[in-house]
Amino acid sequence: MDANLATPLSTTVLGAGLMGRLLALALARAGHAVQLFEAGGPDGHGAAAHVAAAMLAPLAESAITETSVVQMGQYSLQRWPQLLAQLEAPVFFQQNGTLILWHRQDAPEAARFGQQLAVTRRQLPSLPAPQALDAAAIATLEPAIDHRFANGLYLPGEGQLDNRQLLDALLQQLQSSGVALHWHSPRELTDCRSNDDGWVFDCRGLGARGPWPALRAVRGEVLRLHAPGVTLNRPVRLVHPRYPLYIAPKPDNIFVVGATEIESDDMSPISVRSSLELLSAAYSVHSGFGEARILQASTQCRPTLPNNLPAIRQLAPRVLQLNGLYRHGFLIAPAMLDAALEYMQKGQSALAQQWQLAIEIV
Repeated sequence: MDANLATPLSTTVLGAGLMGRLLALALARAGHAVQLFEAGGPDGHGAAAHVAAAMLAPLAESAITETSVVQMGQYSLQRWPQLLAQLEAPVFFQQNGTLILWHRQDAPEAARFGQQLAVTRRQLPSLPAPQALDAAAIATLEPAIDHRFANGLYLPGEGQLDNRQLLDALLQQLQSSGVALHWHSPRELTDCRSNDDGWVFDCRGLGARGPWPALRAVRGEVLRLHAPGVTLNRPVRLVHPRYPLYIAPKPDNIFVVGATEIESDDMSPISVRSSLELLSAAYSVHSGFGEARILQASTQCRPTLPNNLPAIRQLAPRVLQLNGLYRHGFLIAPAMLDAALEYMQKGQSALAQQWQLAIEIV
């Protein structure tokens, strides 16, 4: 999906998180004159995308989200390699599936998880079937785990990428594509009214709560560990009674361990309780995490709408807001991108209709 038009337009994008960078680059590649305004700096530290584990796991997420998000995730999983191929800088991308594990005391929760996956597959039979694993099969997939778990599930085809590599690669591409980048330059929609030709796209996440008061914050806490003594070949999710815990292996023996979900806009440092839960989960999967080094403990708040689903709003002619990606930013960002570009071109989006993605005209 592209945004090619006969005459290039002057286009403004507010917010340089994941969604804003993807959209600004797509518009620039289509020949538009793009200005990108961001309240923070080019490193993206103020964006939820900077903290995320960037797992691309539509079936795994189906246990806690709607079918529409799963469909968007399926679509995006196919689009990510195409988008990454357009970047000059390499970005770690892996599609080795997801391993689901649980401790014996969490077997009832694991059974409920499996039942939800089965419901999702009946609704979306194109999803790969989960594979039940015993201890030997788990050890075959992940030899380092070494019979710590009696049972598990393997979800083939799911993937992940490196969020920080991607943000850096997108920045490099924006610079080489001639996008006018304005850092430490917060803007409101009232500061950049669209003209007869140009468009304004608001991708500010929680920064857009003024014109979109339904947005709320969901706090997430994540640890980044350096563990040279641990080898994992794919993301591991540990069934937990309160929220899904994951360990996502990144290049250079870096592991992202997360993530809590707390209904709060509190951006203070990670709590002791959350740290203990995340570290205990990692250690229970592999004892080598006992000698890992904690590189970073991060907190960030995810922009979330009341129904926990993403949406697009048209506030005025040629003024669009994209928001509410919640915990699914990397999972669904390409789908949101293509739906917005399609709406820009045609005044409607068949993709959005297919996914039941709300496009509201205010």
